[in-house]
Amino acid sequence: MAIVLVALLVGALSSWPLLREPVLAVGAIAEQDYRAPASARIIDRSALEARRSDLGLNTVVHVIDGQQNLLLVESLERGLGELRRSIATDDLAVPPIDLSKEELEDQQQLHGEDRQAWEQQILQGQQRMLSQGLVASISEQSLRNAAQQQLFSLPEQQQQVGAKLLVRSLLGQTNLRRDPGLTRQLTEKLLNQNAEVIKVKAGDLIVSRGKQINSRQFDVLDHFNFVPRRLQLENWAWRFGEAVLGSWLMVQVARRWNPRLQPQHGLVLLLAMALIQGVKLWLRAAVSPLAVLVPPTFLLAEVMGAGPALGWLAVASALWPFPMDNGGLLRVLIAFSIATTGALMAGHQRSRAQLLQNATLLTLAALLLQVLTFRVAEQMGVSVGLLSSREPLGEGLLMGAILLLGLNLAPALEHTCGLVSRSRLLELADLQRPLLRRLSKEAPGTFEHTLMICGLAEEGARAIGADVDLVRTGSLYHDIGKLHRPQWFIENQSDGHNPHELLNNPWTSAKVLQAHVDEGLRMARRSRLPQSVCDFIPEHQGTMRMEYFWHAAQKRHPTPQEKDFRYRGPTPRSRETGIQMLADGCEAALRSLPPEVSEDAAHATVGRIMDSRIRDGQLGQSGLSTMELELVADAFVKVWKRMRHHRIPYPIAHKDIITR
Repeated sequence: MAIVLVALLVGALSSWPLLREPVLAVGAIAEQDYRAPASARIIDRSALEARRSDLGLNTVVHVIDGQQNLLLVESLERGLGELRRSIATDDLAVPPIDLSKEELEDQQQLHGEDRQAWEQQILQGQQRMLSQGLVASISEQSLRNAAQQQLFSLPEQQQQVGAKLLVRSLLGQTNLRRDPGLTRQLTEKLLNQNAEVIKVKAGDLIVSRGKQINSRQFDVLDHFNFVPRRLQLENWAWRFGEAVLGSWLMVQVARRWNPRLQPQHGLVLLLAMALIQGVKLWLRAAVSPLAVLVPPTFLLAEVMGAGPALGWLAVASALWPFPMDNGGLLRVLIAFSIATTGALMAGHQRSRAQLLQNATLLTLAALLLQVLTFRVAEQMGVSVGLLSSREPLGEGLLMGAILLLGLNLAPALEHTCGLVSRSRLLELADLQRPLLRRLSKEAPGTFEHTLMICGLAEEGARAIGADVDLVRTGSLYHDIGKLHRPQWFIENQSDGHNPHELLNNPWTSAKVLQAHVDEGLRMARRSRLPQSVCDFIPEHQGTMRMEYFWHAAQKRHPTPQEKDFRYRGPTPRSRETGIQMLADGCEAALRSLPPEVSEDAAHATVGRIMDSRIRDGQLGQSGLSTMELELVADAFVKVWKRMRHHRIPYPIAHKDIITR
């Protein structure tokens, strides 16, 4: 019910702008006389938007590019150096500039300090020209006249040569670059200075009955709340349906990708979607796609996997407010690309340090991609309006800040919503965790049994592409309930004392075995283990029958109740817990095989155990196919072969040799 309600909330937020369509519109006929209830100064919005559009295309502020200045100075210095060498060596076959006979003779007379002073004046003249700004499209003659004006104090021949050098280094070059911040400031300043204001006095007639409403009159009517709103039913219904259907598809994709997801996990996806839709509705055109799409996708991929996160991203992008201009579409596409990359990266990370590194890399990539995309769009002549002049630094840093905040809050989200990330699973698999340390000390036989099962289950999960980290962690905790009474389980009975023999009551013994599941769940919940790990505790036994005590009960009573000797389950509900059940059943059987047993015999042993579980209905909900079971069996046998490898018999030295 909660999921349905939140899906409806997503639909309502997505379609809210269509709920209030103005009844009156520009071009409509007024049904009555409208008079101003008070005096007011109202900005003509249509004129303002038209002027904003014109300014966005035509208003550009340029500043001097210091880096380009350095390049132009270096070009002039190279020209001076080439001319100096040509004059000094009489190598005038290919001079840097064309010189007349008089100019050449004059240059040959310049030596030492005189030449240095002349070159310095030319460089200073170039600096003065560059400080005024240089346009690449200026004609050669205009540039030559400007150069001569800068060198007017020099003799005529020297002035002509210097002007030629300046023209050679500056023609077709520019030292100007567009400044987005100053362009935006100038545009807003011009808009504020020249904004058209409609002055209205109390009692003035705004529009007469039967007259057509123009844009100025509509602005005045809307200012005084004379424009009623109505439901745009058809468009609203389409938008509402799209949002609800998209939410449903998103949850289905998440369940398909990860069958272990619980209803509260789907609720997290929908609540995140509702939050983002609310932010879009609140901020409208000012919303940053990078800030609202990338961080949630990255965090959802960490705790749920790449599939659910990409499904969420697709719906969140598809429900973006429309219509969008070129700039808005570019920003959404950039955010979608960065978020997709982040989801694929986060779904494979194995530590929180790697997640922090990826968050930093995503921030830098977003900054670079946004700058390059808008520059390419502008060079191609694509109109992106004022959005091209937005500083990408602010959006990128905002995205990075939200990412870092989300990563710090991720552990709290995991505990609250029952989610588990890969890094969390690896932390729980640390053998120094309190429960695992207790298991190794108080139930060492169970602990060794657990480690053996881990090896089998991990190899089985790896063979079919299941979640290896979840299988490892779940296998480590599946038998922690035996800490309640470790001596009642044979692997911990090192002294040969078996309490079940003294008890001599199969019904009570069966309750003891069931108790290790119940107590394991209590311990796991007290230790705040994730639900996906807790599921391994009851599901590794499923509803299997306790065969030893069942047969003992049959000897004592002709018709014992079978339900008294079955675990309460549930049966495995995922491939991971199904593999763990099979590993738990095969571990003792494989370890007990003699060394001379062949690989085929070991495979047959594993097959018999699997067949018994299938006949008993234990794997019906696990999702394991027949082909996957074959691969798991092969993996178990490979681990068994590694377990029984032969060692080289080392000779033992005689006592007398050792004492020597």
